[in-house]
Amino acid sequence: MSSSPRQRRPVVTSLERPVRWVALAGFMGTGKSRIGWELSRRLALHFVDTDKVIERVTGLAIPQIFELYGEETFREYESEILRRVTRLDLVVVSLGGGSFVKRENQELLLARGPVVVLSASPETIYRRTRRSSRPLLKTEDPIGRIRTLLEARSSAYARGDIFVSTDGRDSAEVVEEIVEKLWEYADDQTES
Repeated sequence: MSSSPRQRRPVVTSLERPVRWVALAGFMGTGKSRIGWELSRRLALHFVDTDKVIERVTGLAIPQIFELYGEETFREYESEILRRVTRLDLVVVSLGGGSFVKRENQELLLARGPVVVLSASPETIYRRTRRSSRPLLKTEDPIGRIRTLLEARSSAYARGDIFVSTDGRDSAEVVEEIVEKLWEYADDQTES
């Protein structure tokens, strides 16, 4: 018995889920880590935060990596971690904000499974990140910097499979929308 995408799906059990692997992309402060963790619980999948993996492997916080070795080295670490996480199964992967910008990473991730791109307004992003030590926001005009980076990354983010705004929404509502869209994605994949 098949159901339309708009019908309420049953609670996901370990035997039924729309996907076995999904990545969350988007700018810093859009909720990838929080939403990813909650989505993994909702789908009974493991959770991997690539930024946390990089910190664990290097023994350094991301701002330290940027300071000591620069952004280019950090992006190389990121690409290596992505090559590894695409080999995993039964996992939700939270990507670093800039990792989906690199074409090689996009192709790798899109070939593996659906990429959900989370978005939020520059003001929301700033509000969520202003107390952090994000290297890319150490500037006189952080909201202007956010706008500039969002514009520069917009064509990369547009390559995702699923798009969800986190502006003014609680995480449970965002997770629910992602799950519905993942079922639609899975249905489309089986029809192709």
